[in-house]
Amino acid sequence: MGGVVIPENNQEINNTNIMEKPAGPCVIVIFGASGDLTMRKLIPALYNLSAEKLLPDEFAVIGFARKKLTNEQFREQLSGDLCQFVSCELNSPELQGWIARRLYYVQGDYDDPSSYEKLKTLLFEIDQKHKTQGNRLFYLATPPNLFGTITKNLSQTELTKQDDQTWKRVIIEKPFGRDLESAQALNHELLTYLAESQIYRIDHYLGKETVQNILVFRFANGIFEPIWNRNYIDHIQITVSEELGVEHRASYYEEAGALRDMVSNHIMQLLSYLVMEPPYSFDAEAVRNEKVKVLHAIYPYSHEDVLSCTVRGQYGEGVLANGENVPGYRSEPNVNPKSNTETFVALKMMIDNWRWAGVPFYIRTGKRMTKRMTEIAIYFKKPSFTLFRETVVEDLETNVLVIRIQPNEGISLSFSAKKPKPTLDIGTVKMNFTYSDYFGNKKAAIGYEALLYDCMHGDATLFLRSDNVECAWSTLTTILDVWGTLPVRNFPNYASGSWGPKDSNKLLTKDGRAWRNSS
Repeated sequence: MGGVVIPENNQEINNTNIMEKPAGPCVIVIFGASGDLTMRKLIPALYNLSAEKLLPDEFAVIGFARKKLTNEQFREQLSGDLCQFVSCELNSPELQGWIARRLYYVQGDYDDPSSYEKLKTLLFEIDQKHKTQGNRLFYLATPPNLFGTITKNLSQTELTKQDDQTWKRVIIEKPFGRDLESAQALNHELLTYLAESQIYRIDHYLGKETVQNILVFRFANGIFEPIWNRNYIDHIQITVSEELGVEHRASYYEEAGALRDMVSNHIMQLLSYLVMEPPYSFDAEAVRNEKVKVLHAIYPYSHEDVLSCTVRGQYGEGVLANGENVPGYRSEPNVNPKSNTETFVALKMMIDNWRWAGVPFYIRTGKRMTKRMTEIAIYFKKPSFTLFRETVVEDLETNVLVIRIQPNEGISLSFSAKKPKPTLDIGTVKMNFTYSDYFGNKKAAIGYEALLYDCMHGDATLFLRSDNVECAWSTLTTILDVWGTLPVRNFPNYASGSWGPKDSNKLLTKDGRAWRNSS
């Protein structure tokens, strides 16, 4: 796993030691190479890996798309915009040249077998020229409806055939279906042509350092794991809020909505890492086995639960924190003016196992909210007030542990302390750790570096297994069914620039709790 180094005391951090072993010889083939993902994420991530000396000399990239481009045009297109998406501190003409010399392009149709024969010929030539030894990573940066077509053609051209000396792996991007039935169908189709061990379902959230650090934080610190249970934790909140609206993704978002877009994958993965049992090792299968147990243990929603424990919303016009006036979702380009697609979701979840029985998990995600923020807040149970009953102390604040995933990645812990005055008065103070302060101000990684690196090494820890995907969809099936049956009557129901619909506040206030709306 693309892990985290734990320093001793004030030991100087050497970021190059985070991932020490360079990947072995291989070719990466990117299907959909003319799209934004390749330019904004994949090539910059490979550039950063190369800057950290984590790519081998025996390495090349082939882009595959319908667009007519020569090798030189493809190189110029990707190299020209590279500086926008990588740290300027790492930017060097020499490194750009190293990457560019290893870029190739195949123009072809995804459903045309002859295009794959052309790809096969180029792969053989690159094996000879760059000594990549027949190891291949196929990245499907395409719409999901092409996943089956591409894997079928790769299989029929024997491009995914492995032997004792070579490996062949396929990365697919979300969405992994749009409900349980379609996810099962997609998995069945992929497994017709590939072994499960060859399939790497990528969730870029798992490439974020703070997400990976959840396991280290829990299992490498003896002070936290003993209290990581129902005996000490009152409840947990997970917030993934975005200031941006639907932007240029309306055609996709109209079909997906917030529940499918965020909860079924990103948030379920955060939840799994947060509450899973300790695996017997950091072996990929051991970690993924514990993650799927969490999803199996989520208490199933009844139809009545959906009405009382879920909230959906859609943003209207409003004013952002910077004073910008923005339109409502229904006024965005390519959005149905009568759209009932939700842009906000809040859920109350319960996990039915020994560790978490009785602990509520409150989850929310939405667009056009007050600020961009992804954080996990763990609220511990309050201590007994008995000791302070005859003092001026009126109440005791709960201890809150906050894991900030973005922006300003870090971890903070609030606790009570006596104020410096003659009488007994208690205030809340914070211990605050931020990555930038402790590990330096180097520009954050793209988020794909660890994922690509791990895939090249054959480490599937940070990738989703088929049962993980299906369990996540199974948890949400009743919500999708009820929401699909009951029409929405009050959209839009929250203003852009707010923390979401008022009903999401009621989800907690009826339990005597409140959302942590950090400023």
